Amino acid sequence: MSLVFVYGTLKRGGSNFHFMAGQQFLGEARTPPGFRLYELDGYPGMVVKPEDRDGVTGEVWSVDAAGLAQLDLLEGLAEGLYRRESIKLLPPFSDQSVETYRYARSLEGRRDLGSTWRE
Repeated sequence: MSLVFVYGTLKRGGSNFHFMAGQQFLGEARTPPGFRLYELDGYPGMVVKPEDRDGVTGEVWSVDAAGLAQLDLLEGLAEGLYRRESIKLLPPFSDQSVETYRYARSLEGRRDLGSTWRE
């Protein structure tokens, strides 16, 4: 099992939430400052933004190997759209290894969404 931080359409109630079927919701979470969301094409992308002071809000899920492989496909890892990487979160998840999907392409012309995605 892997712990995964989701911040956009995979969250409960999101348009891609069905991809989380069979996985276990562990709780709401936030990154430390230094991360920001940007509007892509109807979904957000999280990027490292050192000057950010808020961090990004989301959820932590326990995801099995098959679920993680499915999320990797959805997030376009093979195409270089996102990178899956380990990040630190604020308490109560600060002492656990958590993975997330960070947007890996240009932000040119993309709108800054701040810390929270709302569909």
